[in-house]
Amino acid sequence: MRSPPSKEARSNGAKPFALLRKEMVERSIAARGVRDELVLEAMRKVPRELFLPAALREFAYEDSPLPIAGEQTISQPYIVGFMVEALTLKGGEKVLEIGAGSGYAAAVLSEIAATVYTVERLGQLAEKAAATLADLGYSNVHVLHGDGTKGWPEHAPYDAIVVAAGGPEVPESLKKQLKIGGRLVIPVGADQRSQELVRVIRISDTEYRSEDIADVRFVPLIGEEGWAAARQREARGRAPPRRPVAPGDEALVRNLADAAESFPSIEGADLDPLLARIGPARVVLLGEATHGTSEFYRMRERITRELIVKKGFRFVAIEADWPDAARVDHYVRHFQYPPSEWTAFARFPTWMWRNTEVREFVSWLRKHNGTVARDRRVAFHGLDLYSLYDSIRSVLNYLDEVDPVSARVARERYGCLTPWQRDPATYGHAALTGSYPTCESDVVRALGDLLAKRRAYAEHDGERFLDAEQNARLVANAERYYRIMYYGSRASWNLRDGHMFETLKNLLAFHGPDSKAVVWAHNSHVGNAAATEMALRGEHNIGQLCRKEFGDLAYLVGFGTHGGTVAAASEWGGPMEVKQVQPALANSYEQLCHATGHARFMLGLRGRGDLCGPKGLGRERLERAIGVIYRPETERESHYFQANLPGQFDEYIWFDDTRAVTPLDTAEIKGLPDTYPFGV
Repeated sequence: MRSPPSKEARSNGAKPFALLRKEMVERSIAARGVRDELVLEAMRKVPRELFLPAALREFAYEDSPLPIAGEQTISQPYIVGFMVEALTLKGGEKVLEIGAGSGYAAAVLSEIAATVYTVERLGQLAEKAAATLADLGYSNVHVLHGDGTKGWPEHAPYDAIVVAAGGPEVPESLKKQLKIGGRLVIPVGADQRSQELVRVIRISDTEYRSEDIADVRFVPLIGEEGWAAARQREARGRAPPRRPVAPGDEALVRNLADAAESFPSIEGADLDPLLARIGPARVVLLGEATHGTSEFYRMRERITRELIVKKGFRFVAIEADWPDAARVDHYVRHFQYPPSEWTAFARFPTWMWRNTEVREFVSWLRKHNGTVARDRRVAFHGLDLYSLYDSIRSVLNYLDEVDPVSARVARERYGCLTPWQRDPATYGHAALTGSYPTCESDVVRALGDLLAKRRAYAEHDGERFLDAEQNARLVANAERYYRIMYYGSRASWNLRDGHMFETLKNLLAFHGPDSKAVVWAHNSHVGNAAATEMALRGEHNIGQLCRKEFGDLAYLVGFGTHGGTVAAASEWGGPMEVKQVQPALANSYEQLCHATGHARFMLGLRGRGDLCGPKGLGRERLERAIGVIYRPETERESHYFQANLPGQFDEYIWFDDTRAVTPLDTAEIKGLPDTYPFGV
C-alpha cells in the first residue's frame, strides 16, 4: 500500500526519525538475522514513533518493548520483524493479527499483505489503534474489539495468522481459520514467564504441522481459549501434594492449602483478588523475608505496577537512602539531573538495590512516566537515614544556589561532623566516650534555619526544597542515631523506623491529600511489630506506626520462602555471596506453608477468623528473617523470632523455592547516559 505522508520529527534535537528508523532496521533487525527484504522495507517505512505516546517517542527506535495504555506493550522491533518473516509472506495475502496493541505491527503487515484484520481485547487500545491507522492512511487494516482467541471467523480463511501474546496452547479456533497451506505464528508455553515461538502450518482439513522457532516472552493471551480457560481447568484439577507436618497441624495445613490462592508464575498471577482486598488503602507496605531474593523483588514490582496503573498510587518509597533514591527519582520522572561524581546505591550492601530486578522496575517506571502528564508522574523516594555524607553535601549544594549567606552558616554548623562524614559510626563512639563533643545542637539548628525559610524556598522550587528539607532532617536524625546506636538496639531501631515513618508522612503531605504510597522494605519493618517478639523488647516499626496512624487504610504484605538461594554477606561490609537457604525449621510458619505443596500462593489474612484464630495461624510460631547478613550455621539463633502472622500482616505471599537476586555488573551499565542513576 501507499506509505503514509512523512511526519518526520526530531528526538531531543538529535537525528531525524527517518534516519533513526533506517539505522534501527540495519543494526537491530537485519544484522540479527532477518533477511526478508519485504519485511525490512516495510519496517523502514512505518513510523513507529507515531504509534507511541508523545513522551516516549525518544525511545521509538531503541530495540525494546515500550508501555502503552492498558498495561500492554508495543513489541520490540526485532520481534515484530522476526515474527512477520516467519509468516513467509510474498505479497497480496489476507492476514489476521491477534493483539493489535498500538497498531504498529498491523501497519508493518499492511505494507506487504493486501488486507490485514486485527483483533484487540482491550477497547481503549482497539479504538486508539484504529484511529492512528486511519490517520496515517493504512486503509487496508481493519480493527475489531473482541476476544482474540476466537479469531475473526467472518473473514476466514486466512493465508497467515500472527499472535502477539503467549498462550498455554494454540487456540483451536485460530487453527480452523487458516487456509490449507496457511501459517500461524504464536508464542506458546505452560509458564507465562517464557514461551516458545511456534509456527503451525495447515496441511489438510484435519492435519497440522508444528515447528519451534525461538524462545520468547510475551504478555499473556487472555480469552476463552487462552489463559482464562487454562486457569479454570487448573482450578478443577487435583489438589497439590501435601508434605509431612508436625502432629496436630494436619487439619491446619489442609485449611491453609484450600484458602491459599495458588498462581502459576509472577507474570501469570491474577492480582485482581489482592487488589480487591487492598481496596481503598492509602499505604501498601510490601515486605521481603530476605534482602537478596529475586522472587520477592519481582513480585513487589508486579504488584506495584498494578497499584500504579489501576489504583493511581503516586509514589514508591523504599528502605534506602534519600539521596540515592533521589537520583532514581529524577531519572524516572524525566527531571533534569546533572552528572555526578557519585552513583546511587554504591555503599554496602550494593546488591540490595543495584540489581537487575530493580533495574527492570526503574526502566518500566521511566517509560510509564513518559506516558502521563508531568504532575501525574510516579515518584521514587528513599526512607532510610544512613546517608550522612551525601545528605550534608546535598543541603549545602542547594543553599549555595538559593541562599549563599545561609550556605556559609550551614557549612559552619555541619563542620562539627566533617571529620566523621566518611565513618559516622566512629563519631558516635567518640561522642559517647566524651572524647569529642556532640554535634546535636549544630545540626538541629541547621534544620531549623532551613524550615524557618520554608515558604520562601518552597515557592522557588517545591521539589528541590523537599529534597533539601529531607536531607537536613536526615542529618539531624542520623547524628542522633549514630550516638545512640551504642546504647543498644531498641533506641537506635526505634529512631530509624520512626525516621522512615515521618519521612513517609512528609511525602504523603507533599504529594497531596489524595496521594497513595507503596513502601518496599524488609518484613521486619513493614509487619506490625506489636504482633512479634519485638514488642517485648520495646521496639516498634514503620508497619506498626502505619497501622496506628492509618488503621485499615494501611495494608501490610509479608513474604516468605522455604529454600533455594539468597544473596547475602557473612559479615557487615563483607563481599556478597550466593548462599543456600536452609529448609524451614519445625514449628515455623514457613514449615506450614511448605507443607501445603503449593509452589507459590497469595493468602489474605484480614478478617479470616476461621483460619487465623488462636487454634490456627493465630497461634504464635517461629518466623524467619534474613537481612544483608546470613549465617546458616546459627540459623535458629540468628534468623528466627516469635510472631503471630495474622496480627503482623494483612496478606502473606509464599514462594516455596527461590533464587538470589542478580547484582548489576559494571559492563551492563557502560554506555548509558551520565544521568542514569546506577552509574558505572
